[in-house]
Order: sequence, then structure tokens, then C-alpha cells
Amino acid sequence: MIYYKSPDEIEVMAEGGRILTRISRDIKEMVQPGISTKDIDERAVVLFKKNGMEPAFLNYGRPPYPATVCTSINHEVVHGIPSVKRKVNEGDIVSIDIGGIYRGFCADMAFTATAGEVSLKVKELINSTREALNAGINKMIAGNRLYDISAAIQGVAEKKGYSLVRDLVGHGIGKNLHEAPQVPNFGKSGTGPVLKEGLVIAIEPMVNVGGYGIVTADDQWTISTADGKLSCHWEKTVALTGDGPRVLAGL
Repeated sequence: MIYYKSPDEIEVMAEGGRILTRISRDIKEMVQPGISTKDIDERAVVLFKKNGMEPAFLNYGRPPYPATVCTSINHEVVHGIPSVKRKVNEGDIVSIDIGGIYRGFCADMAFTATAGEVSLKVKELINSTREALNAGINKMIAGNRLYDISAAIQGVAEKKGYSLVRDLVGHGIGKNLHEAPQVPNFGKSGTGPVLKEGLVIAIEPMVNVGGYGIVTADDQWTISTADGKLSCHWEKTVALTGDGPRVLAGL
């Protein structure tokens, strides 16, 4: 069942989203050659405490996720576990997924940052992923269908020659990190539930240079492309209001 949020609840989520976005801007600046992914996670821990926000990912799921943020490098799609042994190298791309809880409501967002100089092809991948996300957000209009969002994301990414991960999807969000409905990044426009005011969802295209197949590492969390090619992840928490889509969290 989809839980629609009241205007007051959306305001609380917006406040939490602003805090999470500020934290994300700070840790994005840390993505430089030589830094470890553990350094990024430790900074996030400090910022959560400073801002009175709880991490949403720590101890989430089975097995319990062991960190505050997810740090996924290059061919890693999502859920990379921060480690002092994992260093960021020149030319790497690092996808950081971060979620927080504020006044009982969750916010969720992700971005892909670059370390040093990267190729034009890498820049195009990142820009195209953001473009696909924004195309999906623009379809978040009352009376549209859920898969209008999905089809818009798919249309942008595939037109540029990329594939979209199909086994992982966006989701509703509120008092729980993951709620109904699931929001796939592919689909047929004009289908799915009708979009209504009060819907809050996390839209998160995961765009691959190669195929859409994925594999899970032995740590049971880190998910990578099956063919070892680059992947990019971008996510925003978005509410559907009387004025259309409102981004609550996201860079």
C-alpha cells in the first residue's frame, strides 16, 4: 500500500532532505585521489551527529550494513562498503549513496563524483545519468502514471547507448527507508499506478556503459556490473505536490 504524505509531513521530509544534501556536498569534496572510502564514511558520521540526523543505512538489512554511507567505485553499481584499504585513484568515479532519518522520516540520495581528471566518455556517462533522472522527475505530475517516470529515464539512457540496471529499483520513502511503490528505471509509459499528490519517492537510475547484468560480492552487499564496465548512480528524494514535483534531497 502506498502511504501518501500530508503537506506537514512533506515539510519535515524537506527539512531532513536539506540537511542530507548539505552533508552530501561536504563529503563530495572529499573525493580526491589517495583518500580511502573509510575516510569518507568517517566524515559522514561526524556530520550526521553535528546535524542531529541519524544514519538510515547503518545496521540496515540482513546481513546488517556496517557503515553510514555506500561508496561504490567504477564498475561497482551500489552498496560498496567503505574500507581503509580501499583507496580512490586518479580517474576513478565514486558513487556515494547516503540516507538519513530526521524527526522520524527518511531521506535518501546518491551522486557520482570524479577523482581528478576523467575522460570525456566518463563525463558523458555522469551527465547522461543526471539527465535521465531529471527526465523522470519531470514526469512526476498528478494524473500521470508511475511508469511514465520509468519510461522517461529509460528513453534518455538507452538513446545514448547505455543500459539500465533492472534488478534494482527506486522506491517509496517516508517513515521507512523503503516503501511502496517500487520505481523501476525502465517501463512502458501510460502504465502503472496513477500519480497522486502526497506521493514521495526516491528515483535512482543506475546507468551502465555495458550490459545491465549485475553480480553481488562475497560481502553480500557490494553489487557490480557483470561485465566489469563502468556504472553511474544518481538519486533524489522527490515529493509530488500541488505545484508538481519537489526535490526534497539531492545534488
